[in-house]
Amino acid sequence: MQLSVIHETRYRYETPVLQAHHMAYLRPVNSSEQQLHEFSLAIEPEPSAQAWSMDRYGQQRCYFELTEPHEELLVVARSRLSTTALPPAWQGKFPSVVLPDGIPWEAVARAMQYEAGQAFDDAREYAQPSPLAPVQDSFRDYALATAPRRDWSAHQVAAALCHRIYRDFQYKPQATDVSTPPLRALALRAGVCQDFAQVMIAALRSLGLAARYVSGYLLTEPPPGQPRLVGADASHAWVSVYCPQAGWLEFDPTNNCLAGETHVRLAYGRDYGDVAPLRGVIRGGGSHELDVGVTVMPE
Repeated sequence: MQLSVIHETRYRYETPVLQAHHMAYLRPVNSSEQQLHEFSLAIEPEPSAQAWSMDRYGQQRCYFELTEPHEELLVVARSRLSTTALPPAWQGKFPSVVLPDGIPWEAVARAMQYEAGQAFDDAREYAQPSPLAPVQDSFRDYALATAPRRDWSAHQVAAALCHRIYRDFQYKPQATDVSTPPLRALALRAGVCQDFAQVMIAALRSLGLAARYVSGYLLTEPPPGQPRLVGADASHAWVSVYCPQAGWLEFDPTNNCLAGETHVRLAYGRDYGDVAPLRGVIRGGGSHELDVGVTVMPE
């Protein structure tokens, strides 16, 4: 599928910002699932300094600095890319999706533990706790209550968790914010895609499995007979789960499916804190208003 994406972020400040330092993860990754053809990033006011670099996971990020007083910041990222469809057997909603073969999840959990002299596997980092996806008994209990049989693969466990979170949780944008701990979201049984993803990651890590956070976009279809509204889409998040035999596979608990050709990958990290689309430190500004508009369109 050929897609174009426009991601517009606008900050309006109560008082002038005297100095600002920002980091943006807005350039989609190149991977086996997608190929980036064009990308541009426009920033107003014009930065006094701007530089691209690779993060620890090999992904492109943009640092920019503003040294002139400003009351508004506008960042617009435009991308053109192509995505790859899933095999037909993998398409649809859980539990009807056919998953690739894998070794039992307990064997995967043992392989994710650090031992002296073992062969290097960079997936082990994603089995460790992180600030917004910790390892705790509450998450382990939630995962075990999903009835992961001993002979299930890591991806079968992930599919069961994906289906249960979709069934148990309500999508409520006002119930949480970007700093809400996943334990709070688990107690509320409510939140947005970021919360669903981080609850699922924390549950998998609490079983000893490796799971990472995926930041990106989702192509949504307008109601029949209605035009596609510019800026009506939003950023999205889902989960990538590892099995040594089958590799990484991506699960979307908000929509109870595998991530396919309608999903655009921006970046991978341990949790949202690693790959927030735009974050920064400012001096001045007072309170602010934030408007974010995302448009994902098939070409």
